[in-house]
Amino acid sequence: MNIEDLNKTQLLLLTILVNFVTSIATGVLTVSLLDETAPTVTQTVNRIVDHTIETVTETQIAVPGTPAPEKPTVSEEQRLTAAIAIASSRNVVIERNKAVLASGVYLPSARAVATLSNSTLPKEVVITFPDGSSAEASKVQSDATVTIYGFSDDAVLPTATVVQTVGYENLKAGQTVVALGSGGNAATGILSKVDETGLYTSLSSIPVGGAAVNLSGNLVGLSTGSGGVFVSADGITSLLNPTPTSSQ
Repeated sequence: MNIEDLNKTQLLLLTILVNFVTSIATGVLTVSLLDETAPTVTQTVNRIVDHTIETVTETQIAVPGTPAPEKPTVSEEQRLTAAIAIASSRNVVIERNKAVLASGVYLPSARAVATLSNSTLPKEVVITFPDGSSAEASKVQSDATVTIYGFSDDAVLPTATVVQTVGYENLKAGQTVVALGSGGNAATGILSKVDETGLYTSLSSIPVGGAAVNLSGNLVGLSTGSGGVFVSADGITSLLNPTPTSSQ
């Protein structure tokens, strides 16, 4: 029979038959080729699939209506290094005629420096900042525990992290504290006792007026230079702000 003699229906049926036979042949050929594939190729493909699945699993995709992925937690070590950096940026040296008198904490918002009160502290001093710069300062406020030195309005002062003070009633024994010893060496310790008479810590070699901060970098007290005892930061806030916790 000549193919030209076929009608439209017969041509359609013939086309379907040819496609069916071709599909079967293609399938048989594909299976045969896969059976002959080298094991290394199969392993490579499997690894690609495995890695793809791991990547999709590790990547959290935000889906509307579902809780947002939790933020990575900050380790204790990261908090500690951050607290040390903050304390270092605010640690100053109080001098007179090039003689070191005490350490202190720089209060950038108040344009002032706080240190432990001492009857020998002069009215006029020079404050040396961590970056090596210095500026003259004058005693502006003082009580039995804390002395505040202020700068003139035209004094050029470095930038530093704003000081958040923490009152003793918000501290507990066992909390970690950080302070800077002589030469700027960082020291960590714990609060062993907290009451209105002072903060008792394991930091025994902090110079007079050196600041202690918690792991958030908040100021908790000023060193008395004796046996790890610190004066609470309440003494600073009582001079600069009547609220128990303030930003300086």
